[in-house]
Amino acid sequence: MEVIGTTKEAPGITRFLTQDSNILSMLQMVGKIAPSEATVLIQGESGTGKELVAKRIHELSKRASKNLISINCGAIQETLLLSELFGHEKGAFTGAINQKKGLVEMAHGGTLFLDEIGEMGVEAQAKLLRFLQEGEIYRVGGKAPIKVNVRIVSATNRDLETQVKNGKFREDLFYRLNTVTLRIAPLRKRPGDVTLLIEHFLKDDRLSISIVKSVSPKAMEILKRYNWPGNVRELQNTVERFKILGESEVITEDDIPFNIKNSGQESEADNFDDSASLLLSLVEKRHIMRVLNHFKGNKTKAADALGITVKTLYNKLAYYEKPGFVNEIHPTNFTH
Repeated sequence: MEVIGTTKEAPGITRFLTQDSNILSMLQMVGKIAPSEATVLIQGESGTGKELVAKRIHELSKRASKNLISINCGAIQETLLLSELFGHEKGAFTGAINQKKGLVEMAHGGTLFLDEIGEMGVEAQAKLLRFLQEGEIYRVGGKAPIKVNVRIVSATNRDLETQVKNGKFREDLFYRLNTVTLRIAPLRKRPGDVTLLIEHFLKDDRLSISIVKSVSPKAMEILKRYNWPGNVRELQNTVERFKILGESEVITEDDIPFNIKNSGQESEADNFDDSASLLLSLVEKRHIMRVLNHFKGNKTKAADALGITVKTLYNKLAYYEKPGFVNEIHPTNFTH
C-alpha cells in the first residue's frame, strides 16, 4: 500500500496522501528525526500505514543507501523469531543444517523495522534489549558475539504502556524503543482523507484495470460515514472490490456492501436473540474462508487483506472449530 503525497518531495521517498493536520504534523516530525539515530516507536491501529512511516524514516535517514529489513513479530512463533532475528549456527537445533545469518546482521548499517513489537515474547524481548544495550548479538547456538550497527524502528497496534503495567512487556525495553513516539490517527478520525484515498485507488491500475472511474456523491457520503476498522488497508481492498465487480463507470450506493452501508444506523438489535450474533459469526466465517481461499491458504496475506493481525486470524479460525459452533447456514437466512 503506497500512497502518493500532496506535496513535492525527492523521488523515491514514500509519501502520504492526506489533508489531516495531525498526520501532516507527524510527517514533519518524521523529517526532523529521520537523520538522527534515535529509536522510533510508531503507534497506530492495523492498516493505518505504520510500515509506510518506517520506510519514510529510513529513506530520509543517513542509512538510506543500506538495507531496510522488516519482520512481523506477531506472525512468527517465538523460537523461530529468535532464529529469524539473530540467525543460528549449524546444528543449533533440529533442522539447522547450515549456518544462517539473522535479519539483524542483514540490516547492518541500515534499519531494522520490527512490526507488531507488542506481540514479541519474553525471551525475544530480553535478547533484543541486550542487543540495544551492547550493540552485539549471539546467533542461536553461537558463542562468539557479533557486532552489528543497526537502527531500530518498531511499531505496534497495542498500548505498550498498559502491557508494561500488566507485566507483558519489559519496561526497560519499552524505554529503549521509544526515544521518539509517533502516533498515526485511524481513518475514522480523518474522514476528509477518505475521498482523497478513494480517488487515488480508483486511478491506481497496478492491482486491477477497471471501467470504474468515480463514486457518486451519495455513495461517497456513505463511505465517509463508515468507521473503517481496518483503516486504509480495508479502504483500499474495498475500492479494489468495486473495481473488480463494478459494471458501470460510477459506483452508487447499491454497489456498497451491506456492512458498510448499514454501519452506525439505529437498529432493532435489542429485539434479537442470540441467533443474531451467531448469524453474524457465520457471515464473518464465510467471508474469512473466501479470503483464505483467494490467497490459497496463505494466512499472512489473508490477514493483511482483512485488516487484522495474523494472530487474530488464527484466533478466529480456532473459534470456528470450537464444539457447539454451528457451521451450517440455513438458506432462508440470506437474501440472494
